[in-house]
Amino acid sequence: MSDEVRYQSGFGNEFATEAVAGALPVGQNAPQKHPLGLYTEQFSGTPFTAPRATNRRTWTYRIRPSVTHRPYEEIAAGLIRSGPFVEVPTTPNQLRWDPLPLPDKVTDFVDGIITLGGNGDPAMQTGIAIHLYAANASMDDRFFYSADGEFLIVPQLGELRFHTELGILEVAPGEICIIPRGLKFRVELLGKQARGYMCENYGLPFRLPELGPIGANGLANSRDFKAPTAAYEDRDGDFHITAKFLGRLWSAAIDHSPLDVVAWHGNYAPCKYDLALFNCINSVSFDHPDPSIYTVLSSPSAVPGTANCDFAIFPPRWMVAEHTFRPPWFHRNLMNEFMGLVFGAYDAKAEGFVPGGASLHNCMAGHGPDAETFERASAAELKPQYLDNTLAFMFETQLVVRPTGFAMNTRILQHEYFECWQGLKKRFAAGPGAASPAE
Repeated sequence: MSDEVRYQSGFGNEFATEAVAGALPVGQNAPQKHPLGLYTEQFSGTPFTAPRATNRRTWTYRIRPSVTHRPYEEIAAGLIRSGPFVEVPTTPNQLRWDPLPLPDKVTDFVDGIITLGGNGDPAMQTGIAIHLYAANASMDDRFFYSADGEFLIVPQLGELRFHTELGILEVAPGEICIIPRGLKFRVELLGKQARGYMCENYGLPFRLPELGPIGANGLANSRDFKAPTAAYEDRDGDFHITAKFLGRLWSAAIDHSPLDVVAWHGNYAPCKYDLALFNCINSVSFDHPDPSIYTVLSSPSAVPGTANCDFAIFPPRWMVAEHTFRPPWFHRNLMNEFMGLVFGAYDAKAEGFVPGGASLHNCMAGHGPDAETFERASAAELKPQYLDNTLAFMFETQLVVRPTGFAMNTRILQHEYFECWQGLKKRFAAGPGAASPAE
């Protein structure tokens, strides 16, 4: 089967695609006998009775059903961790990490996953895990899926080709992709090395946020998300499926590629999105708006307006607000913020936060610009300014992100991070007529 990559547009849309003419039944989902001898299998990402607006399922027509593999056996999970996260005490301190080193031994995408932290519990279908990945080898005879959550993948270095059950996605730095919970895939590196970030979402699937007073247009548009067209593998061999189930890794032998879906229709599918297409909303008068205006995707919780996880980005954009401290202001937040940097520099930090690095500011931990950035922004001439060559992102979640043992003990942890704020000195001076301090 050709590896030609073709896409169809839309997020959450109903798609219909076939790699062989006549593979997609007409008029019913599961005919008694498929005309090409394919097996019918439904792939559900929500309960059967979920409301129509949020119900996600896809009908697949495949060479063999998914059940045709040997029994799973547990294998070592390496540095992959899942909720509940209880390895080490969770500190209230602000945390920051250097980029994950690239591997010096053969490491594929799955073996290159390292968990920094997370919250919730996949068994309760709430919370997230935050992973980094660094790889230098493709997955050829190995396939992977997570029963614990969907993956939102943010490449930082190197282009990846995801061969999935429902087709092929090519994803480069500056783009993201979403791999639904339960979807099998293998990852091919299109360069020598790859590195990036992953959010494993245990909760409700990511969706476009409501626009509210913004109106009908803005932020991310549904039509800019690309889902793959059907592309199948019909090959036999000695293969293995690695499954992530309740935080543990399991492996099963299989004598054929499980990526054998010849046709499919539905709305539960992988997709990619070019972050350069995000339509920023910003202040054109004064004040720095809340970061929620940069939300690309949201996984809602049971509490309206409170996200299990929001994915927000800080891309190139114009800054024009007058009489305003333009970088992010100092703040403490009920929510919990994990940030990464894909390329360029972040406007709230002078140094230390570099592409491939990460930071974590948990519930009520004070944070904001470092001393150098504060001094510069306080004295800046407020002409219209275009922030170019920058792409930072944030996973913001309602639950405290609990770091793993690796995160707190690795040499890439910046123990001196707190020092970037120590130059913020007292500036207060009582002006003429001000009340005197109490005796």
